[in-house]
Amino acid sequence: RRRRVSAPFRRCLATMALVNVVNMVVLDNPTNFRNPFQFEITFECLQELEDDLEWKVIYVGSAEDMHADQVLDEILVGPVPVGVNKFVLQADAPDPASIPKADILGVTVVLVTCSYKEREFIRIGYYVNDEYADPYDPEVGPPSPLDITKVVRTILADKPRVTRFNIPWDGTDEEKGPPPQQEAEGDVSMEVADDDDALASAADYSGEDEDDEGGDDDGEIDLEMELPSE
Repeated sequence: RRRRVSAPFRRCLATMALVNVVNMVVLDNPTNFRNPFQFEITFECLQELEDDLEWKVIYVGSAEDMHADQVLDEILVGPVPVGVNKFVLQADAPDPASIPKADILGVTVVLVTCSYKEREFIRIGYYVNDEYADPYDPEVGPPSPLDITKVVRTILADKPRVTRFNIPWDGTDEEKGPPPQQEAEGDVSMEVADDDDALASAADYSGEDEDDEGGDDDGEIDLEMELPSE
C-alpha cells in the first residue's frame, strides 16, 4: 500500500547537498514480534524538490529466498520543506504465515529505503534477532506450532549498514545510465556493521517482484521541521 503525507513548507539554512539521512532512531525496541516497526528519521533537504520522497520498510523473510521478503509499508512524503525534517515511519509487523517456519526465529534483516522519482538513493539495513521468550530444550527446539505471541524482536539499532546510490536529481541529465553506488558509508550517528551474508544479500534487494498497487490514505505521518539554533 502507498500513502501520501503532507508537510508545511518552511525554509532554513542547510549545509548538505540533495537529501541526506542524518539520523535514525529505532523506537519500541526490543518488542513483541507482532508490534509495528517504528523508526524516527531525521533527514536534511537542501533544495526544493519537484516530487515526493518514497519510503519503504522491507522485512527479509529468508536469506535463501527473496520471494519471502515482505514490503511492510510504502509511503510518499511531500512536499518536502527545505531544511532539516523529522518524522516517525511506522510499519506493520511481518505476516508470520509468509515466512518459512525455519526462518521465523533467529537473525534476519529489516531495510528502510528512500527513493526519489522511482530511483533509490539510500538503503539502511538493521540486523533483527527474533527469539522465543519461554525457556525450551535446545536439543528439542521451541514448541511447534510456534506461539508467535511469545516471540521477542530485537533490532541491533547501533549497527546499521548504510548504502547510498548516486541518482540524477532535479535539473540533471537522466540519460547518463546507472550511476555508481557507494556501500557501507558511515553517516551522522550511524555506525557501519561488518559484512554478513544476510545483510549483504539484503543490500542487493531490488524489489522488482513487489506489488506496487495504490492504497488508502489513512494513518498520516507528521513531518516536523527543525530550525537551526541562532
